[in-house]
Amino acid sequence: MNDNDGIGVFLGLDVGKSAHHGHGLTPAAKKVFDRQLPNTEPRLRDVFTGLKTKFGTVLVIVDQPASIGALPLTVARDVGCQVAYLPGLAMRRIADLYPGEAKTDAKDAAVIADAARTMPHALRSLELTDEITAELTVLVGFDQDLAAEATRTSNRIRGLLTQFHPSLERVLGPRLDHQAVTWLLERHGSPAALRKAGRRRLVEVIRPRAPRMANRLVDDIFEALDEQTVVVPGTGTLDIVIPSLARSLGAVHEQRRATAAQITALLEDHPLSKVLTSLPGVGARTAATLLVTVGDGTSFPTAAHLASYAGLAPTTKSSGTSIHGEHAPRGGNRQLKRAMFLSAFAALHDPASRTYYDRCRARGKTHTQALLRLARQRINVLFAMLRDGTFYEPRTPRPA
Repeated sequence: MNDNDGIGVFLGLDVGKSAHHGHGLTPAAKKVFDRQLPNTEPRLRDVFTGLKTKFGTVLVIVDQPASIGALPLTVARDVGCQVAYLPGLAMRRIADLYPGEAKTDAKDAAVIADAARTMPHALRSLELTDEITAELTVLVGFDQDLAAEATRTSNRIRGLLTQFHPSLERVLGPRLDHQAVTWLLERHGSPAALRKAGRRRLVEVIRPRAPRMANRLVDDIFEALDEQTVVVPGTGTLDIVIPSLARSLGAVHEQRRATAAQITALLEDHPLSKVLTSLPGVGARTAATLLVTVGDGTSFPTAAHLASYAGLAPTTKSSGTSIHGEHAPRGGNRQLKRAMFLSAFAALHDPASRTYYDRCRARGKTHTQALLRLARQRINVLFAMLRDGTFYEPRTPRPA
């Protein structure tokens, strides 16, 4: 947002779980509202309606548009107020310009309102979220929680196997995402239990779940078992702990598969779905993340603004004659940055992306630096696709 013409009052809200603190300023910086608001529709509606009746157009600004900030934004829209979002990082930097070191809800609300009044370019517009995007927001958040839980449980299993039988961990650890491996560990959680089951039995039970991998996996398991003849004290506890952890991991993987199916079904009804998934490296989960973080891209004037929001715009650290090179900033939307980074890695099979990556490596960049540069370059492509509503068009790459 870059224009505050016609706004009668700027109402900054420092949102909270049970109550929000509101601070209202007129364009002339006169304070007209400064108190707490219960997080209930009737009270929010009364305040918004009263300000709108007295001052005309009301701009409601929050620093958290989702979760605890969702209800006041929805009520404000329903009453007829305009809404906007001041990113948290920008809000904290702006707050440093105000006197005093105290951080209170009242001060934060005042900073939000004054920043909206004096620096409209710092705001981001909040379009009315359609039902599909709203549902995707919840599902994407749930899927990310499940992914974190799967990582935690996998690390716990790998840690135990490394402690008691490192050779076995090297075989099973990298394959814990496979349904057959978690199913196997649910029933045979220790080296002794695996050896007791025998090769033939393990192949028979694994083959229905992993036809192509069964023989190779069992051969690798028994080769690892033969590498260690001693029994580390405490190994017997694996028969209790590993099956329990494997069941938990299997359940999380099943939930993620079900969630992915729901995300895919929702995406099929979104008009931008096919546009996003036409970009190499962007699948259903990544497309959903892009939709809930970027939307249709109209909130960003240029690709550079989008790159800055994603934390992918390189910054140079220099002082005097000392220049430390370009680095990706630590800020930005972490969810969007991760999605762009992982999609860049997944897109290395695409000739154009691979050529750009190889060119960066040839200039002395590390693997991570080259991927970050590729992710930044793909921001330009993504922005153009959203702006024009067009599919990805591969181009013949220039050789590195």
